[in-house]
Amino acid sequence: MLVTQQPVLKRFWYPVMPMEQLSSDRPQSFQLLGQAIALWLDEAGHPVAVADRCCHRSAQLSKGVIIDGCLRCPYHGWSFDRDGTCVNVPQLAADQKIPASYQVPAFKSAARYGYVWVCLHDEPLLPIPYIPEADDAANRLIPQFYEPWQCSGLRLMENSFDNAHFSFVHAASFGNQQQPEPASAELSTLEYGLQLRATIPVVNPPMQQKNLNIPQENTFRYALSTWYMPFCRTLKITYPNGLMHLIFTAATPVSDRVSQIVQFCIRNDTEAEAKAADIIAFDRQVTGEDKAVLETTDWDTPLEISAEQHMLSDQPGIIMRRKLAALLKAHGEVEQRSPFANTFQVRELGDRHTP
Repeated sequence: MLVTQQPVLKRFWYPVMPMEQLSSDRPQSFQLLGQAIALWLDEAGHPVAVADRCCHRSAQLSKGVIIDGCLRCPYHGWSFDRDGTCVNVPQLAADQKIPASYQVPAFKSAARYGYVWVCLHDEPLLPIPYIPEADDAANRLIPQFYEPWQCSGLRLMENSFDNAHFSFVHAASFGNQQQPEPASAELSTLEYGLQLRATIPVVNPPMQQKNLNIPQENTFRYALSTWYMPFCRTLKITYPNGLMHLIFTAATPVSDRVSQIVQFCIRNDTEAEAKAADIIAFDRQVTGEDKAVLETTDWDTPLEISAEQHMLSDQPGIIMRRKLAALLKAHGEVEQRSPFANTFQVRELGDRHTP
């Protein structure tokens, strides 16, 4: 599925940038589903998102500056407010009215969990995923990483619900190659996605023994995974000692082949009990192992079930594909694929091919 060619995907919220990277004097740029956007904070400190292209002579607005909460174009100084309306044209006389057509597209934006979220459509199909643990003052939220991966969001979502890869991909962190059979799981579908419950035996290396305050070499994860259509998930892990470690991951679609990965975790312990830097280090090891494999996969992930082979533990991914296919159908769309779909040329051509 070529995400940039499926208009319905614009009707979802995506985390695009840490709030700490935004300011009220200099805009930032981002590409979401192939759409270049300019981001900044208005005078009230709220995030703003508009198309990163001036309606006058197409200059990149994110190269401009913020004046009184409005974005001033670097080319001729036209200024735009949070609604994309031009509010100042220096070349006009004081008594001249600014034409209503002097407008750039503005997008819905909101701050949540320390990130600015953007929806490219006026009517989102779903709200921003609600994570109740983030509202509990007894918990702490730890930003973990924010970086682009050369893979599709659907590949990462399927990977997150794949209990069969632990023993191999994560053999150096928590997987056990002597136990390759995936843990049994309870799967339930939701209107907005799906949930997976499983009790997973894991290796507990020295770094994790310290992070979890569990001195044994092996332990269990009581895992509740939730998929939020199209490319967000939470993994809520509870350990035998009562520790809660919830991971949120989003694969924000930059383009057909690139996803901006946003990840943070929420814990019910304190910095004195486990250092954030150590927690991040272990989770980064795990995600690095995933990245090394996922970036070798075809980025044009098919929704058609017969396009790839499957096994029993792939059921969550099959449901994801069917739900996304149903979403497209409900909105009058058909799946768009690369002309090189289902061939090794997708990988071999790399950046030389732009679908």
